[in-house]
Amino acid sequence: MRSPGFATWTAAITVSGSVAGWSEPAQALRPFDGTDAAVAGVGELELELEPLGLLRQGPERTLIAPEMVLNLGVAEGWEAVLQGQGETALPPSSAGVSLVESGAFLKGIIRDGVLQDKSGPSIATEFGILLPGVNDESGFGASWLGIISYRFGPVTVHFNGGAALTRQRHGEVFLSTIIEGPYDWAIRPVAEIADDRETGIRETSSVLIGAIWQFRDHVAFDFGVREGRTNNRGLTEFRAGVTYALPLWRPRRD
Repeated sequence: MRSPGFATWTAAITVSGSVAGWSEPAQALRPFDGTDAAVAGVGELELELEPLGLLRQGPERTLIAPEMVLNLGVAEGWEAVLQGQGETALPPSSAGVSLVESGAFLKGIIRDGVLQDKSGPSIATEFGILLPGVNDESGFGASWLGIISYRFGPVTVHFNGGAALTRQRHGEVFLSTIIEGPYDWAIRPVAEIADDRETGIRETSSVLIGAIWQFRDHVAFDFGVREGRTNNRGLTEFRAGVTYALPLWRPRRD
């Protein structure tokens, strides 16, 4: 589903590349369900974009186009997050186009650690509201997530644990472990083990294998294949996208 917003963002990225030289490396985590204990710098926007993906659950096939997450550094150690995902059901389904997984969140650093070039674990939290979908679930929900990131030699691991009250007032629990290869490799292998359970409705367990290519300091491409099961139905998903960091304003220096 290519909305006017998608075209606007694409044009903005194209013309802004020449001014992104002072931005921090684009480290927002695609192609995972979880995240890391880091945030965008003050005044920096990180765009996580999947222009095209494919999901198969049992006999159902869904085109994901696009999936987008915006991360804006609003204060030292804090970022605002806005996300949403367009889905188109493929034949023989007639469900059509919908907007799902919409939400608005705040993410903050509780403890500076290895991801902030300091010793020990980096610890962060993310919390916010689940927004109504389009041709999908109505109503609002809420979620909270805790994140711990640590580096074991060349390998970086991110532990995620969270809970949510869904738009339909069901409880949901999410657990994820992300493993990344060495950061000094231009292309680093990555993996994620995730478990997502909505009480009495859905249980999803999955494993993702993929890679992240740090093309430039402010541009990273990613690819992943996710395999799992949802309520005893097979699940396969192909993910590919880009993370792009660009400055919106320079933080004040006292």
